[in-house]
Amino acid sequence: MIKKISKNKATSKDPNSFTGHFSELRKRIIFILIIYLISTIIGFALHREILQVIVKPVEQINELTQGLPIFTNITEFWGVVMKVSLLSGLLISFPFISFQVLAFVIPGLRSKEKKFALIVLPGSIISFYLGSAFGFFVLVPPAIKFLVFFGGDISTPLIRIGSLVQLTTNLMIWMGISFQLPIIMYLLTVLRVIDHNRFKVFRKWFIVIAFILGAIITPTFDPVNQLIVAIPIIVLYEVGFLLSWISKK
Repeated sequence: MIKKISKNKATSKDPNSFTGHFSELRKRIIFILIIYLISTIIGFALHREILQVIVKPVEQINELTQGLPIFTNITEFWGVVMKVSLLSGLLISFPFISFQVLAFVIPGLRSKEKKFALIVLPGSIISFYLGSAFGFFVLVPPAIKFLVFFGGDISTPLIRIGSLVQLTTNLMIWMGISFQLPIIMYLLTVLRVIDHNRFKVFRKWFIVIAFILGAIITPTFDPVNQLIVAIPIIVLYEVGFLLSWISKK
């Protein structure tokens, strides 16, 4: 009886048992929530500085309000602050959250899979940040100018801060996702789902898809803005094709 109890205790402490996996998962989830909460608090503390950067492209537009965007709902500004805080918290904590996920998964991988995960995950994180930065610094300013000045002398723009933040965050998130394309192509090749020759054949069709994605991502009908989005996506596809070719070699 004593041996049976000691055996059960040893099994519960075994990290490879179901109880051990569940305990490890719970510990990782709690740590992720703590990291995200701290990062969100940091984002809330810096929300004024972040919003000042976001509203900078419209400073020369809202002449009636000395360059400041407006809010028409009494709770709109607080909603914007919470949205900026939550998204900032996600951007700040994303590498740490990814590390926690990797730390939970990696003990069950083989040595070759561990090396693969340690290469792909940092590349994915860097790609997302690069895409978000591209969306904010390159794509947002011309998109705002086109949307505002399209009305010409017919109407006077009074930009709501809620719609401005919504436009900015949408473009940043979409471009961050689009910059994952080379990583996804590399993964599909390594996992033997699609061969690099398929990517080569599909290349001419992807040019059309890139312009369709450009039209979907940008909220304008301006071909220049669509071109700004489509060309990087095409370049990313070529980078993905090169990674796919290298992985096969």
